[in-house]
Amino acid sequence: MKLTRTEENYLKTIFHLEASYQQAASTNAIAEKMQTKASSVTDMIKKLADKNLANYIKYQGVTLTKEGKETAIDIVRKHRLWEVFLVDKLNFSWDEVHEVAEQLEHIKSKKLIKQLDLFLGNPTHDPHGDPIPNAQGEISPIEKVILSQLDENENCTLVGVKDSKSEFLKYLDKHQLNIGVKIKVKSKEVFDESMEIKVKSKTLHISKLISNNLYVKV
Repeated sequence: MKLTRTEENYLKTIFHLEASYQQAASTNAIAEKMQTKASSVTDMIKKLADKNLANYIKYQGVTLTKEGKETAIDIVRKHRLWEVFLVDKLNFSWDEVHEVAEQLEHIKSKKLIKQLDLFLGNPTHDPHGDPIPNAQGEISPIEKVILSQLDENENCTLVGVKDSKSEFLKYLDKHQLNIGVKIKVKSKEVFDESMEIKVKSKTLHISKLISNNLYVKV
């Protein structure tokens, strides 16, 4: 089935929203993510439903059909593989790759993606710590919690980021908060839930906004 880039972007957005909230995606949430009007979302959902890619029940939200989910996972797989390629082989930094991968994810060649996966050594995670679906569309879950949920004196490893905006990733780079780094929670403030953490040999004070956007494995 031939899909437009916009249709593919909608499928990917609905997939991520369903996964994040474990429920149907609302048209307002989709509109916010796609930076468009709710009426435009409704029109697109009808097109996707006509192609048997999405289900829409008024006031209950949007879910992907089996075919819609498989298509979305394939797009996510391509996006994350391209991010690995850009970082590992072309020396892009992790805050630069998302926008470029957004363009590359729409390439249709199955052979290219198969060869790309082999060339990269079948990576399981992208540079931001997100799991890469395998060729069968299976996604291995990652054991993780939000850093803000940890208590004082707990140790953990940074395994992912909730917010992948360039500005946030540059902030993390500046403070050596990269995937795989060991973190110790030294103290937590009751007043604003900010944290003092130890990263390598450095002590860092971070806000709740920061700790809410970091995935860690205890």
